[in-house]
Amino acid sequence: MPKVGMEPIRRDALVKATIAEIGAAQSLDVTVGQIARRAGMSSALAHHYFGGKDQIFLAAMRYILTEYSAEVRRELRLNKSPLGRAEAIIRASFDESYFDPATVSAWMTLYASSRTNTETYRLLVVYQKRLRSNLTYALRPISDDPAGDADTLAALIDGLYLRAALSDEGSARAASDRALSVLHMLVGTKE
Repeated sequence: MPKVGMEPIRRDALVKATIAEIGAAQSLDVTVGQIARRAGMSSALAHHYFGGKDQIFLAAMRYILTEYSAEVRRELRLNKSPLGRAEAIIRASFDESYFDPATVSAWMTLYASSRTNTETYRLLVVYQKRLRSNLTYALRPISDDPAGDADTLAALIDGLYLRAALSDEGSARAASDRALSVLHMLVGTKE
């Protein structure tokens, strides 16, 4: 007889184990068995909850994106002005927690697998559209080209994140400062 209330706990354990295994392998070259072992359960149970490795990975990325979204909302609550909101989105995008090696590996895997997996591609597109939409909304009152500036900043955020995450010398703070500097340049303000 199944234990009542265990499904959300087990799903969460599998999601976190997936992120950890991807981090250890630095790719999606892991098995459901490895993920299940790390989560302390059988691979059959992992398959029961998610169906397969791709579905577990999607759940793991949704978890990471949910955490990112919560950080963006937290930062936005603290900043009400248009410039403050744009700055908040940038700061949230470079939160130190996103530079954990396992999280970096998961992001890299998302980008790489989106080229061949339609569900992963859809998830990446949702993230990118949400980022652009939030930036465009924040920039609308202070920019002559809010959509164009949002596209520039979104590309810059992704590029600076990748560079900082892959560099021994890069830091979240330096990447954030660069993006904030470009924001101020685009909207014509001084830091």
